[in-house]
Amino acid sequence: MKKALTFVALFGVIGLFAAAPKQAEARPQYLKGFLVKYDIAEAKELKCGVCHGERGKNKKVVSDYGKALGKALGEKNVKDADKIAEALGEAAKARNGDDGTFGDLLDKGKLPPAAE
Repeated sequence: MKKALTFVALFGVIGLFAAAPKQAEARPQYLKGFLVKYDIAEAKELKCGVCHGERGKNKKVVSDYGKALGKALGEKNVKDADKIAEALGEAAKARNGDDGTFGDLLDKGKLPPAAE
């Protein structure tokens, strides 16, 4: 009987963890840093869509700019505003295909191309 109760309790605990909602992995500090550096109104509306695919509709797809920013950050979920600002500067130097750099676009008030 004791084994049966232990078995039921174990599956109850496992069930709680399996049913628990997944924690979102939003990085609002990245958008905040972006908006401080580049005052682009469209970015305020797009939010995650600045770096993510299909302008934010698919968070699993990352644009080339988002990849450049991720590489410049060097680690996930950086919280330090100075490190984020530095990474934004590095990402701006990355090439945007044949159109120059991402910084060239951003300085003109245009967002980098969305991921496809």
